Amino acid sequence: MGAGHDHDHGHGPKVSATTDRRLLVWALALILAFMAVEVVVGFAAGSLALLTDAAHMLTDAAAIALALLAMRLAARPPRGGYTYGLKRAEILSAQANGITLILLAGWLGVEAVLRLLDPGEVAGAAVLWTALAGIVVNLVATVLIGRANRRSLNIEGAYQHILTDLAAFIATAAAGAVILLTGFTGADAIASLIVVALMLKAGLALLRDSGRVLLERAPRGLEPAGINARMRAVEGVVDVHDLHVWEITSGEPALSAHVLVRPELDCHGARLAIEAELYEGYRLTHTTLQVDHAGPDLLPIGRAAP
Repeated sequence: MGAGHDHDHGHGPKVSATTDRRLLVWALALILAFMAVEVVVGFAAGSLALLTDAAHMLTDAAAIALALLAMRLAARPPRGGYTYGLKRAEILSAQANGITLILLAGWLGVEAVLRLLDPGEVAGAAVLWTALAGIVVNLVATVLIGRANRRSLNIEGAYQHILTDLAAFIATAAAGAVILLTGFTGADAIASLIVVALMLKAGLALLRDSGRVLLERAPRGLEPAGINARMRAVEGVVDVHDLHVWEITSGEPALSAHVLVRPELDCHGARLAIEAELYEGYRLTHTTLQVDHAGPDLLPIGRAAP
């Protein structure tokens, strides 16, 4: 009987992780500063679109702050009962980001509909110039976070927040221009509804992707049936049982399986051949394989002997 444990627990170069944190901190500072300005202008101009953008920027800031916290927790080594460490802290962060976006979108959607039914006075020029400044700020923040490691669902969640806000500012700038040129103040509420739709789209995507990890569904591109067939195709493999494929955290897939091989084969050599095939075909480095000789008295894992 042989068991293989080829585990890559690396977190990447420390310089890269430090750079990611620095990029996120700069983006956070930029967003908080502009959000404060936008709240003041939004109330002064009577613009729901600007206040909606400011609320969304608040979720941007929360998303980045959660990302920074999750990065620090995920970097801690395994200890005690946390045999994988706290790597899934970033998935919980992504879930929180998605839920926040959806709840905020619901509240702002109701406010936008009410404002559309009863438009108030809106200072179009203030909306336009503030939104244009917001586009510049979000472009800078998008570039900063885009340079970080977006394979992490945690950082990707923060990036999606910023990207959504960039599109929201474009819609708000268009609304400001319409109000300034035509006097149609309902454009402010329409821009808010566009922002709400973008928030819902981003929030649902984050919940879907983080849910896949929490429910331990096989990652995209790693279909269990295909992997099973490829393992069975390795010379000497008779059968593959109890195959499990999941993600420890985003971008870190893992696999375990019970493999039966022909009696004349060396279990250790068979395991190495299977691991090489898994790496070549799927770049899987975190594998746990139990390899046994096939025989009439050998039962698969999980099945009790009589």
